[in-house]
Amino acid sequence: MKVLFFGTPYFAEKILENLIANKVDVVGVVCQEDKPAGRGNKMVSPNIVNVAKSFSLPVYQFEKLSAHIEDFKNIDYDIAVTASYGKFLPKKLLDIKPCINVHPSLLPKYRGATPIQTALLNGDKFTGVSIMKTDVGMDDGDIYTQEKVEISEEDNYTTLSEKLIEVGNRLLIETLQKIASGSEKLTKQDEKNATFTKMIEKEDAILDFNNDVEILVNKTKAFCENPVCFFFLGEDRIKVFDAKIFNKTCDFEIGTIIKDKKHFLVQAKNGVFEILTCQAPGGKKLSAQNFLNGYRFKSMVVGR
Repeated sequence: MKVLFFGTPYFAEKILENLIANKVDVVGVVCQEDKPAGRGNKMVSPNIVNVAKSFSLPVYQFEKLSAHIEDFKNIDYDIAVTASYGKFLPKKLLDIKPCINVHPSLLPKYRGATPIQTALLNGDKFTGVSIMKTDVGMDDGDIYTQEKVEISEEDNYTTLSEKLIEVGNRLLIETLQKIASGSEKLTKQDEKNATFTKMIEKEDAILDFNNDVEILVNKTKAFCENPVCFFFLGEDRIKVFDAKIFNKTCDFEIGTIIKDKKHFLVQAKNGVFEILTCQAPGGKKLSAQNFLNGYRFKSMVVGR
């Protein structure tokens, strides 16, 4: 079975690598276009381009898929596999060959582009992976298989992604084998239970200490990679990569930096927020204790 792969970020890279490791005949990789990055706004290719080239696979980067239907008709493949591709596949493309998608949620819950972040933001105790038949709607195709994945107290976006990748890799190979043998079964999604995620913007990562401390900790878990959570001390933008709940007391004004030589603490609405890893402007990513040893506080209240 010849597979044409669609995907762009790290999640897709690991799915692609596993297909190749399992001797699946991948005939090409379709990913998003090069984008400007860095101070010089130089055009940079997605890293999956390097992964594809390391396996001598052709790469296709089409801004508008619907304008290249004839190109896809000229590619020799039996099935398309998508994983975090980030664009809708037009019906004319789906009509050429069947397509399946690796989606990191228990569909119909968390359709859309940010299911992993959303599960963490909501403080869910579990999520999962669904292998679905790609349709023209937003993750609304029939389900081949899905599996639940526990979210531990220690999980953040990075660790949870790795769990979901491991499960997704296994389920995808099993599904491709069933499709090849003709033993696959499909189950329709229950539209009444459908929920949708939203795109993450930079401003979503602001830590507002008027919120519950649980919400703030969940934010740092969801946004530990991008966008990283932050708050302002005077003019300094302090990035927060890792945090936890210190306690549930409310002894200080909200936003107060609580003096403690060993802990970087901020009073939130219903508890104390402990910063574990952070970064000052122009500085390095540091443990809280190392940060406290070197940072000169010009303000002891967030936002002032």
